[in-house]
Amino acid sequence: MNKIRHLSLRIDDEMLRKFRYVCAYDQRSANGQLLIFIRSFIAHFEDKHGKIVLEDTANGD
Repeated sequence: MNKIRHLSLRIDDEMLRKFRYVCAYDQRSANGQLLIFIRSFIAHFEDKHGKIVLEDTANGD
């Protein structure tokens, strides 16, 4: 079963406001857009370096 985890991010106010503006323009939540960025980042890494195989995911880290 996948756990939903929380990730904290430090970001300056202006950048966050602009990010939320662009997300709203694309009709996405900020969280949804960040997940798109993360999935794309991982896919790009795996395309270049091969599939990431996690040996132990029991601890959730």
